[in-house]
Amino acid sequence: MNMAFRTTMRHVISSSLFFLSDERRTRIERWLRGHEDARKLALADCVIISFGKSGRTWLRVMLSRVYQVRHGLAQRHLIAFDNLHNRIPAIPLIFFTHDNYLKDYTGQPGTKRPYYGKKVILMVRDPADVAVSQYHQWKFRMTDRKKTINNYPPAGADVSLYDFVMMPSCGLPKIIDFMNEWARELGQIRNLMVIRYEDLRANPKEMLKRVLEFIGTPAREEELQEAVQFASVDNMRALEQKRVFWLSGRRMLAKDRNNPNTYKVRRAKVGGYRDDFTPEQLAVIDSVVANRLLPGFGYGNAEGGAAVDQRAAG
Repeated sequence: MNMAFRTTMRHVISSSLFFLSDERRTRIERWLRGHEDARKLALADCVIISFGKSGRTWLRVMLSRVYQVRHGLAQRHLIAFDNLHNRIPAIPLIFFTHDNYLKDYTGQPGTKRPYYGKKVILMVRDPADVAVSQYHQWKFRMTDRKKTINNYPPAGADVSLYDFVMMPSCGLPKIIDFMNEWARELGQIRNLMVIRYEDLRANPKEMLKRVLEFIGTPAREEELQEAVQFASVDNMRALEQKRVFWLSGRRMLAKDRNNPNTYKVRRAKVGGYRDDFTPEQLAVIDSVVANRLLPGFGYGNAEGGAAVDQRAAG
């Protein structure tokens, strides 16, 4: 049973439950999504985990390009768990997840036990940058159903950028809670690599090289160079505008080609959140990160950043 069919069946089941309350429908849909995540996790050769808008799509495109070049695949084919593996078995099964729904299936919130025995890449980004990108994702790209099942403000809600960023259900507090859950569990995962978006942006070829070595499919120099050039911000925006990745669904399509905020690839700027707020608002945001985020990722705590770099290199 392929992934597209499973997704269609999940939508059919969810739609057939119209007679239930929204709360019960949401619980069932999250359970179904968690069940599918558990299936993929069990089969995966490697798991790449991140909070939404942490740069996962960029990494996915670079990895896909390496495998496209190596195996003569068209550039429109991006990794979507098993699609490339089914064509070329040498391409590993890579499960990309935001770790949203697995706990709804296992009934074990707060623990990362299902990941302990897997090869795990955890991708993190400055939570303030993530929160701003999440706002634009919510406002321009997120489906109404995704807003409902993930407790985001409803479509059409009048929410300012700052209010969204400070909102516990979807903004900075939620992102920090996600990162703290993982910070507490890092020592339990034997086969782990932590990568920071900022480090990937600073040295994409070297970081991509390390990721591919960790996955178990080392790349040649020319493959790395091609992947980094192909996944440049300008080229990815151009490819998105041309709908090159249409086989990957709406996740890689601009909703409005004339509005840059509707693109999957929006700004890709490190520390870009500082352009969006007043000095007073920035002081509050930075204080929340400094006071609530556990050390280990290097945001608001330089010593923690060093620890992550060493672990990623190990």
